Amino acid sequence: MARKKRGKPHEEHEGEAWLLPYSDLMTLLLALFIALFAMSQTDQNKVNEMAQAFTAAFNMGGPSFFDKAGPNPSMMRQVVSDEDLGNNAYIQENQQLENIKKQLDEYIEQNKLEDELSTELADDGLMIRIKEKALFPSGSAELVGDAQKIGPVVAGLLATIPQRVLISGHTDNVPINTAQYPSNWELSSYRALNFMKYLLSLNSGLNPARFSAVGYSEYRPIADNNQEAGRTQNRRVEVLIARSQHFDPHEAERKALEAKLQDK
Repeated sequence: MARKKRGKPHEEHEGEAWLLPYSDLMTLLLALFIALFAMSQTDQNKVNEMAQAFTAAFNMGGPSFFDKAGPNPSMMRQVVSDEDLGNNAYIQENQQLENIKKQLDEYIEQNKLEDELSTELADDGLMIRIKEKALFPSGSAELVGDAQKIGPVVAGLLATIPQRVLISGHTDNVPINTAQYPSNWELSSYRALNFMKYLLSLNSGLNPARFSAVGYSEYRPIADNNQEAGRTQNRRVEVLIARSQHFDPHEAERKALEAKLQDK
């Protein structure tokens, strides 16, 4: 009986089955990175375009992962709206104060009052600084000098805006002791009060409820009291137009969180 010939032993070859899960893994990773990138963008149109393209490439007929990719439009509208409202109010008030500063700076230049009057736009608001010699004699709170030049202009500008106004009096550190002004506290306070009353008397459109006056004596210097030039700068009256709007960089963040919690 003939013996059957045996074929060559079957050799075990390493298969290529690993390629399929590897390919799927790469596809999923690509989809994940695209989704993360899409959700980080604020351009909803681009997000939608990318979502449609990758849905066509990877979706097999069921619901697509990309259907919910990108920011929630309603939530984004809410956040942008709230942020714009806050920013616009701050920007509008800042522009208003800049216009007042520009008008006053032009008046200072035209009337050569640079050595008596100055302005500064700061975080607290618009500061108008008036040196002692422009308003008062030395050691007195009775208005004289260029008060008639400065007062009407300042009063007119204040009548065009609604912000609070703080008028403060300041002295140098040289002691005073008279029957009317026993110390620099009294002198600085009376100067602030008298200038405030003068402004209110100049324009009936000014609401007294917006105004307040305070004396700081020698304790808020802006220059060195050891020098005469510094003491001259410290003897002053300041008119602060206080900001009513303050920009909060975390406001939009809070609004986004609130909107997200509401959606849940």
